[in-house]
Amino acid sequence: MTQLQLFENIREKRSYLCVGLDSEKEKLPHALMREDDPVYEFNRRIIDATHMNTVAFKLNVAFYEANGAEGWITLEKTVRYIKENYPEIFVIADAKRSDIGNTSRMYAKAFFENMPFDAITVVPYMGEDSIVPFMSFEDKWTIILAITTNKGSADFQFHNEDGIKLFQRVISVSMKWGSVNNTMYVVGATKPEMFKDVRKIAPDHFLLVPGVGAQGGSLAEVSKYGLNGTCGLLVNSSRGIIFADDSNNFDKTAGEKAREMQIEMEKYLKQKKLI
Repeated sequence: MTQLQLFENIREKRSYLCVGLDSEKEKLPHALMREDDPVYEFNRRIIDATHMNTVAFKLNVAFYEANGAEGWITLEKTVRYIKENYPEIFVIADAKRSDIGNTSRMYAKAFFENMPFDAITVVPYMGEDSIVPFMSFEDKWTIILAITTNKGSADFQFHNEDGIKLFQRVISVSMKWGSVNNTMYVVGATKPEMFKDVRKIAPDHFLLVPGVGAQGGSLAEVSKYGLNGTCGLLVNSSRGIIFADDSNNFDKTAGEKAREMQIEMEKYLKQKKLI
């Protein structure tokens, strides 16, 4: 999927919503525990209820790995369900991988060849040779951590040397490794004032934006400073959508929450004359 194809999906759905399937088993409605694979059943119902208002799903791999071999099977089943039923939707493995070159290539094979993910999140700390192997897969995307939402992000990401913060260096250097058609950046919604700095360096790239909803990030602020000529944003909401209701009507409520976000996003797309 190219940048322009992703933008066309955004225009068609009038939405740049990414739903995070951080499906913590302990938080599932009790009624699902009778299922053979309760996490998969939860995911399937969330996907069916939200797909019409979303352009991407993000699966945080930790919530599946925590369940051992069973969880890995659930992960594979979920991503294949999305691709078989809603092939237009962009699917992200939030795995935060990277290592020496040959190891990174094995990570990439796991998520891009053995499973049909469109993108994977990676940690840039080890540099170019740890990231480029992910970029060698055609029509796949590498999403590089730049600004994260956690409190500890200040320990390194905003370190300033000669007037350049570390996240700014990460973006400016890594832009040389890929292109707008295979590289995105994670920029957290909880620090919307930083979007101006990011857009000065990477005006045309897509940004994956966690932190809206349960973590307190503002969709209005993110959209104001982050939208570009091809939208350029995938705004993720996880708990605020998938765990908005713990009854057996959880999927209906999730669909309503996704629709609310889509309506707000449509307003901002119109303001920028993108639709």
